[in-house]
Amino acid sequence: MLAYIASMLLLIIGAYTLVMKDNLIKKIMGLSVFSSGIHIFLISLGYRAGGIPPLLTNLNFNQISAIMVDPLPQALVLTSIVINLSITAFAMAIIVDVYREFGTLNIKKLKSLRG
Repeated sequence: MLAYIASMLLLIIGAYTLVMKDNLIKKIMGLSVFSSGIHIFLISLGYRAGGIPPLLTNLNFNQISAIMVDPLPQALVLTSIVINLSITAFAMAIIVDVYREFGTLNIKKLKSLRG
């Protein structure tokens, strides 16, 4: 239950930062916080109290499947972390170019430069 509350709190903080902040770097940070909330939510979906690692043993699969932790959310989150790292690096590279070109990272000032 605590993991669900923490994930929703991170989702709200990340969404607030994405919508309300004007600085591009703060928006990227908000996106990272938002994705961390999603990761915590997905991992908490696969959690089982007293669960065992999802490793096949000599035991009957039907017996141990009832107490195994679900490995699918773990695999999805691991893939998502790699994708989020790539997106963050690409966005920061674009932000560096925007700052070199226009000298600001404020979205409102960038919109006024458009003409």
